[in-house]
Amino acid sequence: MSDTALFYKFSNGLGMMGLFHQIKRHLNGWSLLSFLFIFMILLPVLFIGVQSFTEPSENWEHIKQFLLTNFIQNTLIIVFFTSIITVIIGVSMAWLVSAYEFPLRNFFKWGVILPLAIPPYIGAYTYHGLLNYTGVIQSALRNNFGAALNPKYFSIMNVPGAIFIYSIFLFPYVYIITKSFLEKQSASLVENSRLLGRNPYEIFFRVILPISRASIIGGVSLVILEVLNDYGVVKYFGIQTFSTAIFQTWFGMGDIGSAIKLSGILMTFVIVVLLLERLLRSRKKYSYSTSKVRPLQPAPLKGAKAWSVFAYFSFIFLVTFLVPFIQLSYWAFITFDKVVNAGFLTLVWNSTFVAVIASFIIVLISLVTANFYRLFSGAFSKATSKIVIFGYSIPGAVIAMGVLSLFLALDRQIAAFSKIAGFEPTIVLSISISMLIFAYVIRFLALGFNSIESGFDKIGVSFTEASRTLGMSITQTFFKVDLRMISGAVFGAFILVFIEILKELPLTLILQPFNFYTLATKAFQYAGNEQIHEAASASILIILISGVSIYFFHKVLERE
Repeated sequence: MSDTALFYKFSNGLGMMGLFHQIKRHLNGWSLLSFLFIFMILLPVLFIGVQSFTEPSENWEHIKQFLLTNFIQNTLIIVFFTSIITVIIGVSMAWLVSAYEFPLRNFFKWGVILPLAIPPYIGAYTYHGLLNYTGVIQSALRNNFGAALNPKYFSIMNVPGAIFIYSIFLFPYVYIITKSFLEKQSASLVENSRLLGRNPYEIFFRVILPISRASIIGGVSLVILEVLNDYGVVKYFGIQTFSTAIFQTWFGMGDIGSAIKLSGILMTFVIVVLLLERLLRSRKKYSYSTSKVRPLQPAPLKGAKAWSVFAYFSFIFLVTFLVPFIQLSYWAFITFDKVVNAGFLTLVWNSTFVAVIASFIIVLISLVTANFYRLFSGAFSKATSKIVIFGYSIPGAVIAMGVLSLFLALDRQIAAFSKIAGFEPTIVLSISISMLIFAYVIRFLALGFNSIESGFDKIGVSFTEASRTLGMSITQTFFKVDLRMISGAVFGAFILVFIEILKELPLTLILQPFNFYTLATKAFQYAGNEQIHEAASASILIILISGVSIYFFHKVLERE
């Protein structure tokens, strides 16, 4: 019996004892742990919600009257144009690589995913270094060609520059999801279109785009959420958006109340995006009436068409990965002796330590909640699956404000208790690394949960039921049967979460303990102090670790 049915039965006064019986039947270690994890995840969000309605300060009146309109305009402009450009690049490349054979196709198939290894803030200061007055491009034009161009034509530290940076480093989200969808589509759709006399352009615009609609919307939604979450690019370029406003209000004005109100408005934006995505994806669905679906086989391209597609992929790969990677490698080479020392090794240790600990906790929680969702049907288990993935939609700055408020409140309670007990009141939690790790868990739990849930989906429940029939408990079955069968998914979840935490910036900047830096925050600090060359070593290490991890993750996915 579902929980909804149980509710109606309870409401009609027909079976209170039955309801208690059902609750008691589902009450076990898995459900209790899931409830505890969900409660922990929801607490910071509830703090944001409650404190958004507190009495506003004078700063808030000033922000609302003079600054809020500018924040909204800049945020919307960047989101709108970045979405359009990423769709154009991502969808065109996904279609070409799925439908055609061309030179180096197998390399570009995964090579154009590599820009995801470069966080947009690292791309921002790399391209600024390339294009500024002393950069390699203007220097080459002056010294080799005698060209004296106005430097302002090369400036990217503005809104169009931010759109360029976000577009070239975030388009893989659209590419990956759309490519995955197109590769599984029936070849008969394309073949029938050709038989009906449609040329390749008509097939793309009248067949492929409509059926890929849900995948494109899913990809571009991730791009929008990443743009709303980002702080590094807009801060480095000096653009006023919600992310920069939250930081300025907290660090510049010391006004946590106004920062929370801004976080609440940003959360409203995110909820609108999620509702729009759900609305657009549910309006039209495409499915086949037969199970005999042949995947799309790439057709060979010849002559000028093949080399045109090769040139297009080469240009995108050059701009989005190779050029910034080579520039960073050069800067890292010339500053290696100055930067790589004992302090640098501490950065590596800090980054690895928090990433490993948080990834381990996330995988653990994901295993518990995903297994609970799989084995126990009902409203609570469905709500659990929705809540654990909700955190990834919340911008890092918003989560940081919620977690900070929560830990400050806990510290006040601990201080009050210490005073009563005769001890010196002191701050414990809000200056510890546990606050940062807790925030990572909320932000990236969705990545671990989705990966492990897909692993559970593949094995189904038949092996679990057989094990239960043989007398094993749920927990014994989990360790002796389920966990071994989804080991690939668990490994994939750990890798995905580890990469994201290694690159993460807004959360870490707000919540890092005093004198505790990671590779990401140190690189950003160097760049902010106009020490771009010194920032390269930390950046290149982040890119190398992320790139290698993406490559192996891609191989694991292909093998599975």
